[in-house]
Amino acid sequence: MKLTTHRVSAPLHTPFVTALRTATHVESLLVEISDGEHSGWGEAPQVWKVTGDSLAGSQACIEGPIATALDGLGPDDLTEALRRVQSAVVGNFGAKDAVDVALHDLAARRRGQTLHGFLGSTTDVVRTDVTLSVGDADALADAGKARVADGFDVLKIKVGTDAAGDIERVRRVRDAIGPGPRLRLDANQGWTRRDAVTVIRAIEDCDIELVEQPVAAADLEGMAWVTDRVNTPILADESVYGVRDLVAVIRHGAADLVNVKLAKCAGLATARTLLELAREHGLGAIVGCMMESHVGVGAAAALVSAYPTTAVNDLDAAWWLREAPVTGGIRYDGSLIHLPSAPGLGVTGLTV
Repeated sequence: MKLTTHRVSAPLHTPFVTALRTATHVESLLVEISDGEHSGWGEAPQVWKVTGDSLAGSQACIEGPIATALDGLGPDDLTEALRRVQSAVVGNFGAKDAVDVALHDLAARRRGQTLHGFLGSTTDVVRTDVTLSVGDADALADAGKARVADGFDVLKIKVGTDAAGDIERVRRVRDAIGPGPRLRLDANQGWTRRDAVTVIRAIEDCDIELVEQPVAAADLEGMAWVTDRVNTPILADESVYGVRDLVAVIRHGAADLVNVKLAKCAGLATARTLLELAREHGLGAIVGCMMESHVGVGAAAALVSAYPTTAVNDLDAAWWLREAPVTGGIRYDGSLIHLPSAPGLGVTGLTV
């Protein structure tokens, strides 16, 4: 198998602002694994503020220890290849994710199957929410109305920069969009536990579906404290990378749901385990993404198709792109993501 990496920088049509960062481009490393006839694709996003992964680090990891670990394996050795990828290095979740997905994609293409079909699904459409970036109350209200007009009926408001102002911002969005669309909040670890309870209680009459990561990722006791004191479901995101993290959340009673992201858990293999573990222990789940292109989001959407979640998923990242950096793959129609009918992820090459 031949392994090749491609750095891409794709501009967004609108800046994406959270409590942690402001993004104007998707900066990613695309990975291509070829058997000489077929190519499988994966993506390692640059996520300095969450995983710490960088393009340079992921590229060095993939072209170095991961490539060495895969040396000598044939394209049909998927199980052994996935095991070697995960054991090749510590951390480097994005690099592992990219190679894991590319190996799955290649295996599906060699069998003439779509990736979601290879994972066991016959469903070719999944739903996503859309994020409203951090901004003042007027900007958020206008963005909320625009996104509803774009065909989205689940909106995620980025909060966590100013607890007092967050209450006004949420109320303004609800007033602007009316009672129909669902609202969920993402604080990106931005509140203290007491601020979280104060804000959530103050806006529960706005019919909030869930609140994501209200406090610092490591503060499971604090998140459990919040969960016990509000009626709105709490979603763990940055607190959960792998299986050990999810077990800790379950033991603490820290959250009602978990957000599974391929770039946090290092690929499809671990993601499936996390979704199954959450279900077995009565936790809800969604699948999310980083700021990724149609490659990474396509893999996450294929996972959702095969492993249905308990709430609408958070897979709008590629919708923010002015144009896709690849040909083929998923396409958006409002809140609907249409999965490709072509083999694998349906990606046929680069556009940049």
